[in-house]
Amino acid sequence: MDDKLTHFNKDGLATMVDVSHKETTLRYALASGKIYMSETTLEKVYNNELKKGNVLAVAQVAGIMALKQTSNLIPMCHNINILKADLNFIRKNNYIECYCEARCYGETGIEMEVLTGVSMALLTIYDMCKAVDKEMMISEIRLEEKKGGKSGHYKRIPTI
Repeated sequence: MDDKLTHFNKDGLATMVDVSHKETTLRYALASGKIYMSETTLEKVYNNELKKGNVLAVAQVAGIMALKQTSNLIPMCHNINILKADLNFIRKNNYIECYCEARCYGETGIEMEVLTGVSMALLTIYDMCKAVDKEMMISEIRLEEKKGGKSGHYKRIPTI
């Protein structure tokens, strides 16, 4: 594994990596994250009982919008042409799990975009529920899988 940091030029200053020599391939990434909350808050979210509206519908749109703006939010992130983006939520006992996936054809991956999508979706849930639950916690935002490019296929090994 190459552990050389690539976002610095010969003078040690930040730079956007040159990907012009890379092969254009189909890229795919999947990220996930969780937001822990009280059982009462979970019920309000899933029964659409919060004054701000349908929490998960708004969070889904926010996540996809953020995914599309990643290169404007992260300084050295390349602007890519996103071909597909989707965001889903799974209800658990004391948290909501969020999954974001996306595809593109390009010279660089789409991992940062899906991580940004998950982050913004979870922050949106937090924002819409904060009036009723001050104890919420966002955690475990991570890359689950990526395909395409020089490094090939990566899939997170589930932990217990």
